[in-house]
Amino acid sequence: MRNIKLTIEFDGSNFCGWQRQPQGRTIEQTIEKAIYKATGEELLINGCSRTDAGVHAKALVANFHTNSTIPGEKFREAINVRLPQDVSIVKSEEVDENFHARYSSKGKTYVYTIVNRYERLSYGWQYLYRYPYEIDIDKMREACKYFLGTHDFTAFMSPGSSIKTTVRTISDLHIECEEEKIKVFITGDGFLYNMVRIIVGTLLKVGNGKIIPGEIEEIILEKNRKRAGMCVPPNGLVLEKVFY
Repeated sequence: MRNIKLTIEFDGSNFCGWQRQPQGRTIEQTIEKAIYKATGEELLINGCSRTDAGVHAKALVANFHTNSTIPGEKFREAINVRLPQDVSIVKSEEVDENFHARYSSKGKTYVYTIVNRYERLSYGWQYLYRYPYEIDIDKMREACKYFLGTHDFTAFMSPGSSIKTTVRTISDLHIECEEEKIKVFITGDGFLYNMVRIIVGTLLKVGNGKIIPGEIEEIILEKNRKRAGMCVPPNGLVLEKVFY
């Protein structure tokens, strides 16, 4: 069987997340149905990440094995014509039979976008989190350094997942500002359940003065979820890139 790699873009607003569910619209099932219509094969695809409901992606990677004779690069068009507007195959290609979208991944970059303004947000609200309170960006940037490196990130995980280890490595965490928009970029070898959203919530907690930057180190060591920040809403989060 041939192994096909897909690079996928989607607007997660009207999906119940990536992973197939008994009820609810998911990206995984939507793509599998489109592949079935293109090839006649009932198959399962492997995704690099199980994004939550409302989270978006510019380049989520998946793979599947097929007996179809469709050329690897042609799967993009063959699947896209059978997909709704809010999910698209950006690239398709045939890869080594041992490639696995999740287990071959070396890391991912996520971007979370905040709009720091008091006024209600209408334009682009599906992709932005409006934070109406005053924040100190310099303190948030100072706090970023405490997350870097290899740590046990139990304090930044929501309950509800079964994993072998809560140790992860963050290689980059930085903030870029453009007028009222604040973008948090985070790259790591993997992320726990809601980890990115809780880290962003913790940075906001630093920004509004509820904790000081140095407390991040203590929160990590204590593995204390209650001392970390809130889990910010999913709509501001985008899976930007996956590394192999």
